[in-house]
Amino acid sequence: MTDDKIKTDFRERDRVSSDEEYEVAYFARKFQLTIPEVRELIKRHGNDRPTLEREAKAIASR
Repeated sequence: MTDDKIKTDFRERDRVSSDEEYEVAYFARKFQLTIPEVRELIKRHGNDRPTLEREAKAIASR
């Protein structure tokens, strides 16, 4: 089932869905990571966007 972008609320923005390819790809491009790296981050740290962004910045700075 596809994500209905018309039916969004505040909860949509603070999570990264690993099931939605476009969200994973956007996050990977934003932090210059690979898609497998993003999926591993989500697996390791959950889908909370602020946490993932903090961890992605730490990886990207290495």
